[in-house]
Amino acid sequence: MNQPKSLFEKVSLIAVAGAVVATMALRPVDLTTRSPHAIVTWPERPGIETVALPPLRAGRDRHLTVNAVAGAFKRLDYSVDAVKSGHADVPRLLLASMPADLHEVSRVERRKALFIGAVLPLVLEVNQAILKDRARLTSIRDRRQAGRRVPAHDRLWLAAKAEQYGLSHDDVDVGALLRRLDIVPPSLAIAQAAVESGWGTSRFAREGNALFGQWTWSDDDDGLVPRQREDGKTHRIKVFGHLIEGVAAYAVNLNTHPAYRDFRARRAALRRQGGPLDGDRLAGTLTRYSERGADYVTTLRTVIRANELGKLDDARLRGPIVTAAADGVPVTASN
Repeated sequence: MNQPKSLFEKVSLIAVAGAVVATMALRPVDLTTRSPHAIVTWPERPGIETVALPPLRAGRDRHLTVNAVAGAFKRLDYSVDAVKSGHADVPRLLLASMPADLHEVSRVERRKALFIGAVLPLVLEVNQAILKDRARLTSIRDRRQAGRRVPAHDRLWLAAKAEQYGLSHDDVDVGALLRRLDIVPPSLAIAQAAVESGWGTSRFAREGNALFGQWTWSDDDDGLVPRQREDGKTHRIKVFGHLIEGVAAYAVNLNTHPAYRDFRARRAALRRQGGPLDGDRLAGTLTRYSERGADYVTTLRTVIRANELGKLDDARLRGPIVTAAADGVPVTASN
C-alpha cells in the first residue's frame, strides 16, 4: 500500500535523491595520507574496526609489488585454496591497485592465485554493501504489504536508490528495484575481471584500475583510448581511482543496463527458486557484454570451471578492514 506524499516531501525526495545519487556516483575514498596507497577503505562500511599491518614496502617505482601482496596474504593467513575448501573466510584486504609487477610472475598458477586473492575481497565487500541495501528494501516492501506507514527517512532512501538504479524515484516500484538491487556471484565477477584484464596484467588494469573493460563516451569521465580501437569509434575505457570503485561500477552496470536485462531476470528466477546464485548459469546471459557474443560466454565458463571459481560463491568476509601502506607510509582507514 503506497502512502500519499505532501508537496514538501515530494520536493525533498527529488532533491535528496539527486544529492545522494551524485555522492554515490563519486564513490569517494576518505584517506589521510599521500598517494600512492596500497590499501583503501570502503566508505559505505561505517563502524568497522581497523587493524594495521606491518608497512608494505613498495618497489623502486613506489608501486605495490607482488612480494608486498604475497606478504600481506601470508601475514593474514589468507589462502584462496583454503577459502575454496570452506576452511577459511576472506580478510577485508582492499587493494587500491594491482601489483605493478604482476605481469612478471612467470608461474601461471601463482599469478592467478594472486589475482583471485586480490579481487575476491573487493567483490565480497561490494556485494555485502548491496545485500545491506537489499535487506532494507525488503523491510520497506514488507511494511508496505502489511499496510503500515513507511517512515519518511526510508522513503527518502528509497527514492535515492531508485534513482541510482535507473528507476523512477516517484512512487517507486519496489519489485522492480529488488530485481536490480542484488549481488553478482563472485565466480562470475572474478571470471569477467580475469578475461577483461588479462588476469590483472592489461594496460587498462595497470593504468586505470579497470578490471572489467567498461566503455565510456562521456567528456566528464577519464578514460584510456584502446590502442587498436577501430576507425570511427570514439569510446574509451573508463578509469577508476581505486579498484573497488571499478568493481562497484561493474555491479551497477550489470544491475541497470538494458543489455543485461536477461541477467537480472535469470538471477531473480534463481532467487524465487530458493537456490544459490550460480555464476556459471548466469554467465549464459551475458552474450551482449562482449562483441564476441556466445564465444565470450564459453570463455567465461571455461575460466569458472578450470579455476573452480564456483567454490568461491559461498565465501564470506571476516574481521576488520585491513590497512597497510606503500613505501612505509601508513594508511588510516575511515570509520
